[in-house]
Amino acid sequence: MSENLRYWIGFSKVAGIGPARLRLLLDYYGDISAAWHANPGELRAIGLDRRSVENLVQTRRQVNLDAELEKLARLHVTALTWDTPEYPALLRKIPDPPPILYVRGRLDPADDWSVAVVGTRRASAYGKECTRLLVRGLVENGITVVSGLAYGIDTEAHQTAIKAGGRTLAVLGCGVDIVYPAENRRLAQAIMEHGALISEYPLGTNPESGNFPRRNRIISGLSLGVLVVEGSIQSGARITADYALEQGREVFAVPGSILRQSGTGPNYLIQNGAKLVTGVNDILEELNLTMVAAQAEARTIIPDNALEASLLQHLSADPVHIDELGAATGLKAAEIAGTLAMMELKGMVRQVGGMHYVLAREEGASYSVD
Repeated sequence: MSENLRYWIGFSKVAGIGPARLRLLLDYYGDISAAWHANPGELRAIGLDRRSVENLVQTRRQVNLDAELEKLARLHVTALTWDTPEYPALLRKIPDPPPILYVRGRLDPADDWSVAVVGTRRASAYGKECTRLLVRGLVENGITVVSGLAYGIDTEAHQTAIKAGGRTLAVLGCGVDIVYPAENRRLAQAIMEHGALISEYPLGTNPESGNFPRRNRIISGLSLGVLVVEGSIQSGARITADYALEQGREVFAVPGSILRQSGTGPNYLIQNGAKLVTGVNDILEELNLTMVAAQAEARTIIPDNALEASLLQHLSADPVHIDELGAATGLKAAEIAGTLAMMELKGMVRQVGGMHYVLAREEGASYSVD
């Protein structure tokens, strides 16, 4: 366990110092330990407001960081920070990634292929059945399901993922040592066995209403796309969809009844550009996830190597013919063809016709070469 982890934990307990202000401190001091022990006057001089400085000073005085580390160990909670290689790569790319993630359970490389499934707490029979159908399809295709452990659609998504033998992650608006709602305690235990409970809030944080909108950015940030099943226009699911758009993630929606309030959110999203979903293939094809199982297997069996590195230097969003790659790299045609085939399985490149290749998931999504 990193010696500096205690200070990341400490800052997570300071009200008023979030991702932006902590980044400011790290840029100035270059080290989180130095930032934690900084002089209050100097903190004010570099741009922290009075209340944030007072909160930091009070937290330094009141919190026993050694005891916090012991509590993590006792509850088998892992803490991942911006400095941790295991910090989720997708989440790291959002505008304001949480400086620390508390994880109870286990994250897995397979979670790189995740889709969030969110919706109303007052799910209809239609909403629940759609959730079960789509989540089963996602799990059968090797996709991890992310949601928020709330009543209704969230609960259905987690339960279905587990029953289908898949992985699921629950992002909480409280500490990972607290289950909210309490009725989902058994479900939370099952999630820890088939994925993880995740939160940016330190242990002991109660589920206050103001925590949940912020946690929704983590739900979308961990995911390649967000599926909204039911919810009103003002719902938390709509907030998650808004975060997804800000983060450059795809938004999907199941069309809802025009006679129910819970249909207004998905229908509004569809009217404004969300992908209408009638089956799991609508999601898989949009996100280029039709070969996830093969990609995951190839990633675990075949490590990156010098051949891949050489080819990646000459690939981009613009289609490149295999012969051009040969001329640029000096590699034999057979070596290039074999390496590209494995890279395609690993989701690194995509063939777009006529032996032309592009980097996978570049912006400007679809290509064709006559």
